[in-house]
Amino acid sequence: MMVNDGQILGLGTGSTSHYFIQKLGNRIMEEELDIMGIPTSYQSFFLARDCKIPITTLDEHLPDLAVDGADEVDPQLNLIKGGGAAHTLEKIVDSAADKFLVIVDESKKVEKLGDFPVPLEVIPSAYRPVTEQVKAAGGVPSLRMAQMKDGPVITDNNNFVVDVQFKEIPNPKELEIELNSIPGVVENGVFAGIADQVLIATSNGVESIKKP
Repeated sequence: MMVNDGQILGLGTGSTSHYFIQKLGNRIMEEELDIMGIPTSYQSFFLARDCKIPITTLDEHLPDLAVDGADEVDPQLNLIKGGGAAHTLEKIVDSAADKFLVIVDESKKVEKLGDFPVPLEVIPSAYRPVTEQVKAAGGVPSLRMAQMKDGPVITDNNNFVVDVQFKEIPNPKELEIELNSIPGVVENGVFAGIADQVLIATSNGVESIKKP
């Protein structure tokens, strides 16, 4: 069992993390576990609070284990994340954890990253120069528009999300560094070399892939 009494857990954002947080709350109640969570978004914060999970911050604790989903996972455990527009704090929390565990279904497993666009969190005033540099780097940028409201998606940090489609991503780490080098980009959704283990739900059971 990966979640144990006394741990500090990074709580991811998204549909998979939603179920994990609910199950964690049930275990804390049933087993009277002493566990605290560090949410990676307002969504996970409110859900954790509703599930009676004690909340802490990176200022007070570093996580023993971070648990999150992903939009794509390759055989080297490189990820694309950010479908929920929370990738900046997710990357901070996941990188700070002693172990980063990713939980996905088999539809997220790919041979090479790139079918899913790479999300960029962008300072609004930098939107145009960032998109021009992204185009020069071979990407096709698209401002993510909100549902149920007019205008663009606004992150928890009050920034835009620009989704960038690349024809291919031969080197995820290089792309991650290149995108973060563009002035105005707060963080991007390539998570290269961060994950320690990926659990993949398949029709034949759970497949586990660990970092070499």
